[in-house]
Amino acid sequence: MKAKWFGTVALILVAISLLSVSSCGDPQELTSIQIQPSVETVGASNIPVPADAGFQLQLRALGTYIHPPVTKDITSQVTWTSNTPQMFTVNSGGLLSATGQACGGTLVSATATTNSDGSGVSSSGAIVTGYMTANLVCYTGGAGGGEPILTVNFQGSGTGTVTSSTSGFSCTSVDTSCVDSFPSGTTVTLTATPIAPSTFGGWSGGCNGTSTCVFVLQTDTIVTAEFD
Repeated sequence: MKAKWFGTVALILVAISLLSVSSCGDPQELTSIQIQPSVETVGASNIPVPADAGFQLQLRALGTYIHPPVTKDITSQVTWTSNTPQMFTVNSGGLLSATGQACGGTLVSATATTNSDGSGVSSSGAIVTGYMTANLVCYTGGAGGGEPILTVNFQGSGTGTVTSSTSGFSCTSVDTSCVDSFPSGTTVTLTATPIAPSTFGGWSGGCNGTSTCVFVLQTDTIVTAEFD
């Protein structure tokens, strides 16, 4: 009788031991990703969109796991994507940057493509994605008491400068975009100067051709200079 009782106890202990080993062997499973902050708004209605270029914000991706329940910072382990890169870009480390080329809303995602925990233990299950929204406020009114805005953009692979004899306005192609305001009716003169060995490819937008650009600024105007 004692032998039978001891045998039963032994079987129970073995079963408990096997269950414990099985539980410990379960890999951690990622169930959700939360991006912080979940919403970010940049700019103002009285600031031209190009002036917002260069704004940066570090995003964080927090992953929630089970087996056991835990929340981890997985910012460097996810794939970051912006669905509107002309508004915002996001690099592989989660650094969000405003480009100043367009306004509106952008959906930024963080996706776990391997679905693994921090120790590298592979997990089963579907790909998990988290989202945040980045908003860049559209420009609706002039700065400087309603004065029209001049925006100078650059394109091409070369370098150069654009200057104005009207107000001492000066902008280089490394800035990507420059903004200034003038009283309505001002005659603006823009001169493009390439930096050797670059050449000036011409104007587009509010100007055209390859000579000095002269126009009367009455409304918000965008001029693009190409250096090749």
